[in-house]
Parts: sequence; C-alpha cells; structure tokens
Amino acid sequence: MSAVCVLALSLAFTAVSGYELKIPPHEEVARMARFVVNRCDWASMATISTHEPVKGQPFSNVFSISDGLLGNGTGTPYVYLTHLEISVQDLQANPKASLSVSLAQTHFCKNKGYDPQSPLCAHIILSGSVQEVNGTEAEFAKKVLFSRHPEMIDWPVDHGWFFAKMSISQVWVLDYFGGVKMVSPEDYYKATPF
Repeated sequence: MSAVCVLALSLAFTAVSGYELKIPPHEEVARMARFVVNRCDWASMATISTHEPVKGQPFSNVFSISDGLLGNGTGTPYVYLTHLEISVQDLQANPKASLSVSLAQTHFCKNKGYDPQSPLCAHIILSGSVQEVNGTEAEFAKKVLFSRHPEMIDWPVDHGWFFAKMSISQVWVLDYFGGVKMVSPEDYYKATPF
C-alpha cells in the first residue's frame, strides 16, 4: 500500500474517530436534558417489581426509546412494549417508573475520556409513569420508534405489542460537578435542545 493511501486512510480514521458531539452548555440544564433524551436510543427503566423473590424492590431493565427524529425530538420518550415482558407486568400493577438515559451510549464520553459514571458524561433520570398511547399519538410513536429501531418492525405480531410513553413528573440532570439538578416538566418541555 502506498504512503499516500496509508495517509488518506489515517486522516479518514482520525476524522471519524475525532467526531465530536456538540452538547449544550451545562448551565442550560433543561436544554441538556432534552438533548440527551433525543440523542440516546435506549434507557434503563426502573419499576417496582411484582415478581418473587424481589417483589416490592426496584427492578431495572433496558428499553429502546425515541422522542422523535435525531435533532427534532419532542422530549417525550416513547417505548414499544408487550404484556409478556416482566417490567410491563410491574407497570400494570404500578405505572410509576424512572428512566435513566446517558450520553455514555454515544461517542461523546468515550472521545472525551469520561467514565460513564463521571458527572461530565451527562445522564438524565426521568421520573413519572408509563402510559399506553393510542390514535394519532400511537401513530407518531410508531413512526419515531421504527425509524430509529427498524428491527422492531419484524418483532412477533402474536406478542401483543403496544406503544407507550413516559409521562414525566420530574427531571434530574447530572452533567457537571456540584451534584444533581432538578428540572420541572414545564421547563423541560419549553427548552430547545438544539
């Protein structure tokens, strides 16, 4: 391989690996929360377990999410669920849940050398309840989830899938030193993430 080809490949790799996600300033807390929710494809959802031997205890599970197209999110995380799923069974007894979403799933933290637990690797915790959506909202949820998670289109139809959303009651943001910051749902939805 010629030196020119090696140089070209090296520059291309550097350009790709050097890609840096431009995040909002940490002082703009609501905007950061909206940004993280839009940029991430999955979340850890914590429910209160209805299953032995952990009945009554917190139970965390991973779910694919979408609040809209990248760069054009609504702030509301949508999920595609089935009643066969253990966490969904928990939600039937108690719809309250928390979603944890972290920029650790993007290239941002790795490129900066931030550990996922570092406050500089922004993570958001949404508290509220999970509610099934219908009608035009279900159509919207289908569109945004299937566009970001195309594998869902082929999931077994006999599993009784349905679309749901996190109805947010509180937003917690850890994106810098000094501890967690809280954002009201009103301020969260008013923020422009991009």
